[in-house]
Amino acid sequence: MTSPAAEFIDRTLRMEGTETRAWADEERIGGGLRFYGASVGAVRGTVRDAGRRHRDLTHDEVTALASELWARPVYERRLAAIVLLQRWVPSLVGNDLTRIEGFIRSARVDELVDPLAVDVVRPLLERLTDADAERARHIVERWARDEEPGLRRAAELVQE
Repeated sequence: MTSPAAEFIDRTLRMEGTETRAWADEERIGGGLRFYGASVGAVRGTVRDAGRRHRDLTHDEVTALASELWARPVYERRLAAIVLLQRWVPSLVGNDLTRIEGFIRSARVDELVDPLAVDVVRPLLERLTDADAERARHIVERWARDEEPGLRRAAELVQE
């Protein structure tokens, strides 16, 4: 079942895409992802418009929407999930690192790992205090030793 917000985002990104940009992005980014060919500006605008249409999303609904968008290996959908999380960083909690770790593990390309690390994980970690901050620090330290290159890269970016 697809949520109305995810349907709106997916439909809009498909309409905003061009075959030429999709092909160019696939050549440039790759990673075995599919591409709609929507610009970064279109992705940001679509997420903004979705937020206006669905103003009362709770924390759990936002993180579920991010997961729903991420579930398909389409670059623009995954970028939309990141933009959504960027907008909601103030409401994210330490336990959201588990979901974000899953995103990083399956990101496939630095173009998705980097904004997750820099624009979502880093500001989240800066906000955490006490036991939550300590737990998050241990998670990032574990990422730095993980076999997954994306997690090691994210740990490095977060700790810069």
